Amino acid sequence: MSTIDSTPEFVGQVYDRMDRQLKVVRQRLGKPLTLADKILLSHLDDPVSGELVSGESYLQLRPDRVAHQDVTGQMAILQFMQSGRTRVAVPTTIHCDHLIQARVGSKSDTADALLENSEVYQFLQSASAKYGMGFWKPGAGIIHQVVLENYAFPGGLMIGTDSHTPNASGLGMLAIGVGGADGSDVMAGMPWEVKYPQRIGVHLTGKLKGWTAPKDVILYLAGVLTVSGGTNSIIEYFGPGARTISCTGKATITNMGAELGATGSIFPYDEHMARYLEATGRGALVGQAEKNKHLLEADPEVEKDPRSYYHRVVEIDLSTLEPHVVGPHTPDLARPISELAAEVVEKEYIDEISVALIGSCTNSSYEDMSRAADVADQAQAHGAKAAVKLLVTPGSEQVRATIERDGQIKSLENINATVLANACGPCIGQWRRSELKQREANTIVTSYNRNFPRRNDGHPETMNFIASPELVIALSLAGRLSFNPTTDTLTAADGSTYKLEPPKTAPEVPTLGFDKGAEVYVAPPDDGSDIEIIIKADSERLQLLEPFDPWDGKDFIELPILLKAKGKCTTDHISPAGPWLRFRGHLDNLSDNMFLGATNAYTGEAGQGLNQMTGEAGQEFPRIARDYKARGLRWVAVGDDNYGEGSSREHAALSPRHLGAAAIIVRSFARIHESNLKKQGLLALTFEDPGDYDRVQETDRISLTDLKSLAAGKPVVCTLHHADGTQETLSLRHSFNEAHLEWFKAGSALNLVRRGA
Repeated sequence: MSTIDSTPEFVGQVYDRMDRQLKVVRQRLGKPLTLADKILLSHLDDPVSGELVSGESYLQLRPDRVAHQDVTGQMAILQFMQSGRTRVAVPTTIHCDHLIQARVGSKSDTADALLENSEVYQFLQSASAKYGMGFWKPGAGIIHQVVLENYAFPGGLMIGTDSHTPNASGLGMLAIGVGGADGSDVMAGMPWEVKYPQRIGVHLTGKLKGWTAPKDVILYLAGVLTVSGGTNSIIEYFGPGARTISCTGKATITNMGAELGATGSIFPYDEHMARYLEATGRGALVGQAEKNKHLLEADPEVEKDPRSYYHRVVEIDLSTLEPHVVGPHTPDLARPISELAAEVVEKEYIDEISVALIGSCTNSSYEDMSRAADVADQAQAHGAKAAVKLLVTPGSEQVRATIERDGQIKSLENINATVLANACGPCIGQWRRSELKQREANTIVTSYNRNFPRRNDGHPETMNFIASPELVIALSLAGRLSFNPTTDTLTAADGSTYKLEPPKTAPEVPTLGFDKGAEVYVAPPDDGSDIEIIIKADSERLQLLEPFDPWDGKDFIELPILLKAKGKCTTDHISPAGPWLRFRGHLDNLSDNMFLGATNAYTGEAGQGLNQMTGEAGQEFPRIARDYKARGLRWVAVGDDNYGEGSSREHAALSPRHLGAAAIIVRSFARIHESNLKKQGLLALTFEDPGDYDRVQETDRISLTDLKSLAAGKPVVCTLHHADGTQETLSLRHSFNEAHLEWFKAGSALNLVRRGA
């Protein structure tokens, strides 16, 4: 490992600093602290000054490390290269997991990826060596599982350029997903800014049993809080039930906090985390954590009187919690498995399952795979196989090697499972699904985390229902969505019937220890100054960034509306993945996907709209935007509630900025996307009256005026110029502070970094 890993010396320094800073903060606040507060406020850039009002203040923080995957990492590094630094300021790693497509199976898929993405991998590895970043090769595993195994530690603060970075919070580390510009800023030595989150407390009692898994905690909570209920909040789990869940089970729960819009999630340090640290070769950290438990759990007063310290408290009794299934098309459409069969009939869901998939960053631990294998073994004992195609994604090379050694892979293959590469694959749309016809409605079941239309296979008609791995295996054996393993029976090979038993309690970590598997890590050299990073001028995959122009000081007058999006408009809709992932390091080529998944509020069609300059309808949004840009016109996009939810991908902000957007006006924003828009110099604005969304007409022009006096807390005046010559004036809110306004004026936050360098 490199010299910047989470070594005992490094972690000890973090705890010492946390202890010193918390003493200052306690003197200022004079009250008991939640665990989230302890981690956040002990990482303040300046604990002495600045407001500390949750839900209002902006915090300047010093994260302990940064992590990138190979897709978002490309743009983060391209931005960092403009900072003028020769070495990253904090421990940083790159993980090659997103670009491997799921086609046939592990070996051939990884080999194909190495050939097809060689240019990108060479860029990432050379940049890692030059700037002092650890590099994890293709096949090493999914970023979040690798981070949990190697870098996460209780009490640390980490940011990652992937929305599921909170997976590391299962080990008591406050890990938060951000855009690439945030990551590059921290790599360049700047503090990271975030709105001081409010706290949602989840009080867990009882103990999981039977078919109920840690996954069901977060699936149930998604139904309670919805996809926006965690926005600008940290979800903090506590209570006796929290101390019964394994470390990797906790990671499953915190991973999917992203589906609730939460800034992050956190569990207090306990014996399960200690067990996982020991099993992953980091036993030296256990003693340090034990000495510093006062930093790694909430103050006693908090658990005794949680409603005095959390903005909202949710009670969950694990003993009575049923297995849950969520979907389709949104992760907050939740119901217990006992209610699903009736809903299949009522809502006319397709009962026949086409494919079942388990694994992903959310559910590919040793414990997960062991419970899934137990269900498979039960079927094998009755001569039964999966009734549908079954795909398995190990989370890391370490997990893959271990479950191959201990037999879980064999158990799954015995019921006809296909093992895919140690990568994201179908979970993020890297699934070449050749058997499915276009526009063919179908049902899949997965143990993944996200299920928006087109998310997994590019087909809007695919309905993804999410459940625990063991429940997905049971559903694959039945081949029916309406199957309930707690009550229903299956048919054995001899024609008899049998009922699945709940999977046995699985070991949290392997008894024989983890098998590291193949060598998949490359440490950076001590000095990378002689390393040259080559980007070909004619490359289709990589493109050096050009700075965005600064604001010219003028109001935006009568700008055309490119798009008015209706309903759910996630970053998948704004900047689709799938085949477009290959262009994530080439901003201009990638921008041809902008808004292709967004639903036009005026026509109901996706990806197409009206060119106000030519009068042509049915044109793709990127084509219209390029026409406006060629004419020297800036433009505006309008959106609905929770605009930009989902993945952290800052390309959903970069592409609009590149193609000429001036402002994005919506009913409400998802946290990461709003921050990304600001970082790229765009005005992120919300309707003061959400009903004003309905006033915006397709042929309107929009003026945003008095921008020279733009200030924190001051609304922006918006004028709608209707085609019939009439006008309406609206008031728009924003969350810009003085630092954000400087980003806008400079043209982007990166322009300020570059200017400082």
